Amino acid sequence: MAKVQSFADKMAKGTLDFTKHCSTCEESYTMIKLVTTDKSPETNSYKFKERIVAMCKCNENELIA
Repeated sequence: MAKVQSFADKMAKGTLDFTKHCSTCEESYTMIKLVTTDKSPETNSYKFKERIVAMCKCNENELIA
């Protein structure tokens, strides 16, 4: 049989924080798509590299610069 779930149980589940937190600033990570450009030396063309990274307040300047 299914477990009986009360309204208080449903509200408590909605307030839980399932995100990972930074160990230095205790902020939750925000996942962003970082797009960088690389120039190929043999063809002189630009390529775009995309990657998903976790960003918080303490590493924001390192990722953007």
